[in-house]
Amino acid sequence: MQTFADQCLDMARTMLGQNLGAINEDGTVTPVEGENPRLDEPGHAALAIGEYHRLTGDAQLDDFDLVDLAARTITAQVFTEESQENGLAYTALGLLSFGPSKDRNPVWERLLDPTREKLDSRLLARTDYIGHQQAFNVAKAVARFSMGLSKKDETGRLIERFIERIENHSSANFSDDDPESGIGGVFDIYGIVAFVFIRQALQLHANMHLRERKLPSLRTFAEKYIRMMPDIVRQDGMGWIYGRGTGAYGQMHCISIILQGMRDGWITADKLPVYCDILRRLFQFFFLTYLDQEHGNMVIRDSERGTTEAHTTRMANFDGARYLCQWARLARSIGGKMTSETPDTRTSGRFIIFDKSNRKEQGVFNYQDTNSGLHIQLPLVGSGSKPSSNSLSFPHCPGIFDWPANYYLPVMMPELTFGDNVVVPSYYGKKCVTGLGLRRSFYFRYDQPEFVTREEKIVSGLGNVKVSWTFSGNKVTSDFIYRVKNRIQMDKMRYVLVIGAPHSTYRIGTTYTLGPEGLRCQVLKDDFQANWEETEVVTNEPQYQTLYGNIHYVQTFSRDHPLIMRPGQQYRLTVSFEPDIVFADE
Repeated sequence: MQTFADQCLDMARTMLGQNLGAINEDGTVTPVEGENPRLDEPGHAALAIGEYHRLTGDAQLDDFDLVDLAARTITAQVFTEESQENGLAYTALGLLSFGPSKDRNPVWERLLDPTREKLDSRLLARTDYIGHQQAFNVAKAVARFSMGLSKKDETGRLIERFIERIENHSSANFSDDDPESGIGGVFDIYGIVAFVFIRQALQLHANMHLRERKLPSLRTFAEKYIRMMPDIVRQDGMGWIYGRGTGAYGQMHCISIILQGMRDGWITADKLPVYCDILRRLFQFFFLTYLDQEHGNMVIRDSERGTTEAHTTRMANFDGARYLCQWARLARSIGGKMTSETPDTRTSGRFIIFDKSNRKEQGVFNYQDTNSGLHIQLPLVGSGSKPSSNSLSFPHCPGIFDWPANYYLPVMMPELTFGDNVVVPSYYGKKCVTGLGLRRSFYFRYDQPEFVTREEKIVSGLGNVKVSWTFSGNKVTSDFIYRVKNRIQMDKMRYVLVIGAPHSTYRIGTTYTLGPEGLRCQVLKDDFQANWEETEVVTNEPQYQTLYGNIHYVQTFSRDHPLIMRPGQQYRLTVSFEPDIVFADE
């Protein structure tokens, strides 16, 4: 692990050297050209600086005084009037990284009295959260107690509340990040974010006995995400890809939870070689896809690739440096050699259940075919935000089945409009089943007893839909059967395919893309009597960028005039794909 640790440290040093100059005299952060700053960026910078100091013990990097920069960014974040819980939590851990108490913390000594008083009051004030933001409350409590600002330690109680809410909102004990928004069930990568952040905060806690008491409880839940990694990490190393905040962060969060699991002994010795191979692939994809090796910066947004609006390039660079330092520290703690073993890659299909109740069933179906390399994640979860394609229930497979990062399109699924109600067969299901079909195929099926709108609102009494996905080799067949409960007019229907490609420069050579024959799409059954519209060329339109590359074409299959739908009759749309899959550098 030492070689991996050294590599991470070298990259972190370069990345920080490229971005510390963006910290202004008042501690605010100057954005890269063409972007707007975020109010929580000083906190992200403070934690990146703190992690570097914690790893190296250095107070200087090139010509930069790290103690002074940390004090400036902490001051800027503390006096940010608008509520920025994540920035404040990052600030708290950044301060703790320089020392476990006020008496031995050079950054605390550099802070002025008004800043100290403001920090104390901001760390005390808390909003009660249900999702991953509860991890920020844990970090604030850890910092306040460890720095001696309070004799009462609330850390244990806050962690227990976080775990209790996981149990209340998920029958399988996964983290629902937004159970109250839309249909609920936002089971995305922010579950991993919460556990990684809480574990990092506990490592800085002044009371090591509390840490040891809470780790078994955290392990029970965090292990579930660790056990998902062999199913979700693609052969080229691409990690978590659906939902919010993926792309570069989908790689970084997965790497962190694996390394934390190795350090804490949550991954058994016989499984270590398999997870080392997963770790190697995740890191290689991250390194080649998001790092500009010439200049030492992370590139998450450019003329070919976009990212979520919540992520800025500057913030990603500080987060990247922070994670690299964390990985180096964890790798040193783990020790030994990074001996890898290729995991079992038999063709398989598995549905991971996140929640199963009378109201809804949610999870993610993972399918991988060893011959073609097709590897999909098909989520059946809520999105918890404005409509986008990130969480829709279609086979997510960047380079093959793509989707725009910050734009809604009904990708690979019918969108029906009934007056003000625009419904899509996503977000939730009932009677979810998976199994083996004919000719060694795998299927995933679910019902929606009531239509749900793209804003995740149940429309009672309108109709229902049965959805079936079948996977055989690289052939994918989707089948949607609609029924209505009363005579009603459907105003229009559309079904969208997008054709994209990996980034032309920042990509791994073995990543997948479409060959000259494309998706080889066939409409096998169409009771909506729709037609293919003229192909739309969107190469130069930023809203159609993905997190990995650009979308070049949008193909829409639509019916733009009304259809009277009658009860007792089924309306079916069956579409199959047999994509021509090649390596990007072929």
